[in-house]
Amino acid sequence: MDAVRGYGWLCGGVGVVFLAVGLALYAGFFRFHAPGGPGSGPMPMGPNGYYFVGFAGTGLVAWGIALLGAARRPALGRAVGTATAVGCVLGAVQRMLAWLVGDYASLGELPRIEAGVLLLLALGFVWLRPPVPPRRAP
Repeated sequence: MDAVRGYGWLCGGVGVVFLAVGLALYAGFFRFHAPGGPGSGPMPMGPNGYYFVGFAGTGLVAWGIALLGAARRPALGRAVGTATAVGCVLGAVQRMLAWLVGDYASLGELPRIEAGVLLLLALGFVWLRPPVPPRRAP
């Protein structure tokens, strides 16, 4: 498999995951506010927390759709992959800081594992990024 095809598969796979998680988070917002809703989920957040969960879900849906578009035409999706690599690195830094602070000790090693996965994804998006397509002469 060449790098461009691998980049397309990476964009498509991560795009599907982001789309699915985003839709689940978005639905979680409405589930919380539905009549007779649970009132809280696995983490007690309250209405403000679920507002931000829904907002994060909408962002992940849009990001996932952008990645799926980049998977269809990898040479034109270079910027989407670069932005995804930056987002993955920022997410990894956030998780490493959460682990260092110690307020999330109940999560165990999960923040470190997530940080490692996000850094590997970022490396994949940078490593497999297709070359700049040649310009056509006018």
